[in-house]
Amino acid sequence: MLLTKDKSFYKTLIALAIPISLQNLITFAVGFADNLMIGRLGDNAISGVYVGNQMQTLIQMFIAGVEGAILILSAQYWGKKDTGSIRKVVSIGIRFAFFIGLAVSLATVLFPSAIINLFTKESGVIAEGAAYLQIVGVAYLFFSISQVMIASMRSVETAKIGLYISIMALVVNVSLNYILIFGKLGLPALGVKGAAIATVISRVLEALTSVIYVLAIDRKLRFGFRDLLRTDSQLLRDFLRYGLPVMGGQIVWAINNLMNTKIMGSYTAGVLAAVSITGMLHNLIYVWMNGLSSAVGIITGKTVGAGQYEKMKEYAKTVQLIFLGVGLLSGALVLLFRDGFISLYNATPEAMAYSRQFINVISVTIIGTCYQAACLFGLVKSGGDISFVFKNDTIFVFLVVIPSALICQRLGAPVWMVFAALKCDQILKCFVAVVKINRFNWMKNLTRDSQEETAYEKV
Repeated sequence: MLLTKDKSFYKTLIALAIPISLQNLITFAVGFADNLMIGRLGDNAISGVYVGNQMQTLIQMFIAGVEGAILILSAQYWGKKDTGSIRKVVSIGIRFAFFIGLAVSLATVLFPSAIINLFTKESGVIAEGAAYLQIVGVAYLFFSISQVMIASMRSVETAKIGLYISIMALVVNVSLNYILIFGKLGLPALGVKGAAIATVISRVLEALTSVIYVLAIDRKLRFGFRDLLRTDSQLLRDFLRYGLPVMGGQIVWAINNLMNTKIMGSYTAGVLAAVSITGMLHNLIYVWMNGLSSAVGIITGKTVGAGQYEKMKEYAKTVQLIFLGVGLLSGALVLLFRDGFISLYNATPEAMAYSRQFINVISVTIIGTCYQAACLFGLVKSGGDISFVFKNDTIFVFLVVIPSALICQRLGAPVWMVFAALKCDQILKCFVAVVKINRFNWMKNLTRDSQEETAYEKV
């Protein structure tokens, strides 16, 4: 049976995927608003903010690792209705996120020029990027806290709160962007600094709202400050055992993204601007795939945690077909909206020409991304075989992606070919994914029996 007849699967998938996708879309819209408004300031501003935002990508990767550990463990405990263990897992995740966010914020605020200088030698790009990064770095600590709080709610199937918080952040960020970047309402035009200030304010409000909801409003977990003071050595070991491969995988991808920027940063500001524009379109299309993938991950964790392995096999076949279809549709949409999307930017002819070439590349690679990345996360990693995904990513990044791009660059290949080399793994991993998924040896129950009463209270 290729498609499950279990209607509850589709209902749960839609109920979770829609708010998560909408939240991702709004999060994208916040970054896109920055990108589009800054795009009116020229290639140096676009490139500077793009390079500066590599630290946002870095912190997102680290925090995604913490979130992944929370979601994988908590979703399985949710299958057992063990909210006491979930609270302990969330508490561990909050501590990790706080220290990661604090470290990255301090580094970016104290050494912005040195960080930007790692990726490009263009003086105009360095000046704009450092001015942006020194201010926006403050937001990383607040971002880390809010994302972990939202992840804790997703793990118990409360997905809408993240959507509402993101809507608020979008309204605040876009409004302040317009006022501060261009100098409206009698305020001076601050350019990239204005965009950074708007992002900091929206992130602070986002963090405060998510903390208030989890601590004072939520009735599923009943998480409180007292939970932050509790230590469960066994669950901490589990978090490290299963969470470190997740975080390790994210670190590998952070290195991959930083190397992408380093390699493409060796070209002109026009090339970097094109990479930024292409990345925004890719992220826009990626939004709905990521929402579906996150929803599948929650369903997978819950189903495996409840010990329903035969049902999970049925779901896995359905999920593969869904993501293959999503990939084909995504590739077509990328090509369809290519020229219209590029025209939104006030970029140079050079940047626009490179953008068309790069978007042609991702129209193909995104098909593989939707299948292998979504299935490996939503099924294999969430099903408990965490180390496989980490090993797979590590091999492809360090033995295929980066070496092939550097070889193409050294041989003087066209820029689009270097860009394609940086994306080639998205197709190659599909061959690994289809074998791994259909062996069904990735379903592993990671939970332990709790010693405390953790009755589930439905609200």
